[in-house]
Amino acid sequence: MNRRDFIRSTAILAAGTSVADYANARPLPVKEQETVADSQGKLIDSAPMLQNYAATSMGVAFSVTDMANGFVTYGEQSDLSDGKTVKCGGYRVTDMNDQVMLIRLTGLKPATKYYYRIGADRISYKGGYDMKIIGTETDPRIYSFTTAGPGAQSHFCVINDTHDNDEALDILVEKINKLKPSCVIWNGDASNSEETIDAQKKIFLKPQIRRTDYAAEIPYLFNPGNHDNRGLANRHLERVWMFRQPEERLSRDWDLGRNYAVRMGDIALIGLDTAEDKLDTNPIFAGLFTSKAYREAQTLWLEDALKRPEIASAPYLVAFCHIPLYSDVPRENPGDLAPDDSHPDYDANYAYWQRTCANMWTPLLQKAGCQVIITAHLHTFRYYAPSEDRKWAQITGGGNSLNPQNKETFPTVIDGFIENGELKINVYNVRDEQIAGSYTYKPRKVKRRKK
Repeated sequence: MNRRDFIRSTAILAAGTSVADYANARPLPVKEQETVADSQGKLIDSAPMLQNYAATSMGVAFSVTDMANGFVTYGEQSDLSDGKTVKCGGYRVTDMNDQVMLIRLTGLKPATKYYYRIGADRISYKGGYDMKIIGTETDPRIYSFTTAGPGAQSHFCVINDTHDNDEALDILVEKINKLKPSCVIWNGDASNSEETIDAQKKIFLKPQIRRTDYAAEIPYLFNPGNHDNRGLANRHLERVWMFRQPEERLSRDWDLGRNYAVRMGDIALIGLDTAEDKLDTNPIFAGLFTSKAYREAQTLWLEDALKRPEIASAPYLVAFCHIPLYSDVPRENPGDLAPDDSHPDYDANYAYWQRTCANMWTPLLQKAGCQVIITAHLHTFRYYAPSEDRKWAQITGGGNSLNPQNKETFPTVIDGFIENGELKINVYNVRDEQIAGSYTYKPRKVKRRKK
């Protein structure tokens, strides 16, 4: 017995567990695994969802029905003959849970097509020295994705304010499947106020729509809305929609798991989180929200992100956030009315737009030459053209109503792509199958990198 095995066996014996028990913790023979899997039903009960699209990484999430450890096998060959396998969890231990498998693939090549397959080991866990793999299940389908990067296709779509409405999500997904973008930005309020992981899984991993594999080959980015913070489960949404790995962010920014700065062809995508539409001092939340500090931290992140070479050199800069950063309607609450969001000059005690975020973020975006900011929250499509002082346009997506009597709250797919060297954005009213607006933007002035 070598030293490592001796130390391991001695530790097990000291804990009251025999070496024979340790040996029994290894995986069962394949035939026995299959018998257990057959008797206990399906382990993987959703298609994979590609999360947090990036140039050198990709997240894969899927739902399970029992205690498990998930894995992804991926490679550049369509038959996975060059496949590598990555398990969920970090360096020290793999993750075991009975709800959602989150696997982050890192070290990928930009603008590269990869093929992948998901799987999971069913685990019997009775304690720290009593665990067994009692079955392995793999999805028979091989999926694919393409990473971001300057060489990627310049094409994004945006949806927003679906609010757990599967009927609306279904027609949005069908439109996206026809457009076939490189990625989709889900611009907040996917949920309402979710108290359980099962409710979150139903929204993201198991929606009741025709195309249940809707995000298995088209990656998604996510900007939370105010409703995506509400409810006990939503306070830890990262258990269903992962953060990026710590090595993908500066240590200062580890808590900013929803921000992104992604180069996709000629377009730089910037994701910001406007957080709650009520102040931290509003008594309805009992002082249990800290949006102020969160927004300030994002300002530091944004300043650095805009200087990154691949972002600074992109001809087009598009920012995304849930709550609008501009309004010209005098009675619309700007979200900074202390202490409880109310004032007789304004119509409601919640933010129609976010003046605090606008004051911190839009000077940086304007200086960088941002052409357009795409927002949500109002359930009404709006367009604000650039002005003399405000050089960027603002597009606000519509709501989730399928009622034709609600003329201004139709669901939208905002479709952005490069055509003839210019950025073109079409806003589709998917309920009425019409284009609600179409806009074109010219390249910004960028500093070329010295060779």
